[in-house]
Amino acid sequence: MRTRQYTNRQPRVHTQLGRAAVRIFAANDRMNQILIEHLDPTAWRAKPPGKARTIAAIFTHMHNVRCKWVRLTAPHLKVPPQLNRAHCTPQQARAGLAESAARCAEMLAEALGGGGGRVEKFRRDGWARPWPVGVEMLCYMLSHEAHHRGQVCMLAHQLGFPLPIKVTSGIWNWEKLWKECGSSGGPGCDS
Repeated sequence: MRTRQYTNRQPRVHTQLGRAAVRIFAANDRMNQILIEHLDPTAWRAKPPGKARTIAAIFTHMHNVRCKWVRLTAPHLKVPPQLNRAHCTPQQARAGLAESAARCAEMLAEALGGGGGRVEKFRRDGWARPWPVGVEMLCYMLSHEAHHRGQVCMLAHQLGFPLPIKVTSGIWNWEKLWKECGSSGGPGCDS
């Protein structure tokens, strides 16, 4: 089976905050992609002790939650198909995450880009009160993903498949991540 590679075409954004939000979310997704790229394939479906999710289930959850954010917050955007945690392969997760990251970037660009977009409220879940769009929206999205990346790193280690130090320290190299995502300058540069 061939998986499609998604290019990182970033939407046109009219404010510095909007442009930064799009770049930050792209770097956030690059971190996820790096973890999946370097994860031992045996770890993908390895059963953790207790009732913890598998690594496959964690990454599919991240994608599916992004799809929910887009569906509830920006229903005019094309919502990517959800992933099935029981059958999703690492390649399918990477493709799905790339697609949902692109939709989240479009949503953030409309919400924070000052271009009169249609996104006015962030709806993180059906049960939660909507928030006015703002930096809090981006922070919530990033916190959710960082939490689950931490779970993946810890779980891989506990299951006997620790990620190499080069990988775990590499996800903190924002200058490199920024460039891998198509920005010529590093964080703080409005390029």
